[in-house]
Amino acid sequence: MATTVQRGAPVRTSGELPAVGTTAPAYVLTGSDLRDFDPSATAGQRVVLNIFPSIDTPTCARSVRRFNELVGRLADTTVVCVSEDLPFAQQRFCGAEGLDQVRVGSAFRGDFGERYGVRLLDGAFAGLLARAVVVLDVDRTVLHSELVPDIGQEPDYDAALAALEGAP
Repeated sequence: MATTVQRGAPVRTSGELPAVGTTAPAYVLTGSDLRDFDPSATAGQRVVLNIFPSIDTPTCARSVRRFNELVGRLADTTVVCVSEDLPFAQQRFCGAEGLDQVRVGSAFRGDFGERYGVRLLDGAFAGLLARAVVVLDVDRTVLHSELVPDIGQEPDYDAALAALEGAP
């Protein structure tokens, strides 16, 4: 179990993020077309899992915008923005913002939060996902893993990019 902070109070997560050097857990997410997708949907790509509580909060929205901006310069890389939001809300946000470089994935149907150790157990956001970034190589090896220390803080974009740039 890991801990992050929300509005100054510690909040427990359901586990630990996958460690650098390990194989990332399998997952199933629901896309904007309401179809499930798993890691096979990004085969041959490096993947940045941008995980957050809700697309309808300012910090989460900024992270989606920022990763949309950054991914265009990354070869063979897909950013998957993961939250418990319904696919309709995720798609509405990306459409309204003109964000077409990221892929959205809703965790509302499955056990992504438990598999990645990011389900929040306490606080106002209990049941939602913590803010985290997990970077995967093409073979699903974890290159970078960050549980953001405070839910109101943006992730370390530079560290995620450095992991991608340092990958073979």
